[in-house]
Amino acid sequence: MPTSSASATDSAKSASGGVQSLERAFDLLERMADAGGEVGLSELSASSGLPLPTIHRLMRTLVACGYVRQQPNRRYALGPRLIRLGESASRLLGTWARPYLARLVEETGETANMALLDGDEIVYVAQVPSKHSMRMFTEVGRRVLPHSTGVGKALLAGFPDNEVRALLGRTGMPAATEKTIVTPDGFLAALEDVRRTGYAVDDNEQEIGVRCLAVSVPDSPTAAAISISGPAGRVTEAATEKIVPVLRQVADELSEALATSGGAHGGA
Repeated sequence: MPTSSASATDSAKSASGGVQSLERAFDLLERMADAGGEVGLSELSASSGLPLPTIHRLMRTLVACGYVRQQPNRRYALGPRLIRLGESASRLLGTWARPYLARLVEETGETANMALLDGDEIVYVAQVPSKHSMRMFTEVGRRVLPHSTGVGKALLAGFPDNEVRALLGRTGMPAATEKTIVTPDGFLAALEDVRRTGYAVDDNEQEIGVRCLAVSVPDSPTAAAISISGPAGRVTEAATEKIVPVLRQVADELSEALATSGGAHGGA
């Protein structure tokens, strides 16, 4: 049977062997996210190199499916159906991370967490508790502001200072304890330490008596960090020297697992 030109276009294979229109649609969604969630067609055309008619056809399909919506000003914004996908993906990310967090607990003896940057907040998506009777309970799903946490510092260290200042301006910097950093300049100085050393410390800043060590997960599909937390009497400077290399190694292995289809079977 003859194949229509439309179906031939839709099923066109990309160089990687995938469906070209699907690859282009997901590329446009990611470009929209990088641009803050709302863009015009001309901007998408300029950044993607695709002709306007192609972009218009793809966006029309995404709008019909609910993954994009058209604003009154004719610009396009990410649609609400993506929220459900994102929430499910976050839960899966936490599930995939658990074996790696379990290894952290086994090797350090302290509670291990994984957290993501969701908008301007930190959300904890996975945890494996310490076997110690005295341990930290940061429940999965808890949201905190990044300036008072080790994972927040680890994540924001990868952002330009002007973006960090803008975030702090939106959230404010309320003190969780007397040791919380409450000025943008103080927080930016702390981020410089993170960039220099490769790890972040929360020293009684979220909760008195608790220290946390955190590192970002390299090349994670969304900004992610893992951490261990425990009583300040156990997570000492001497313990830090032993724990940080383990954190880095586990973060690298988790990164590699997330980059492959075998992420759920990572051998941690």
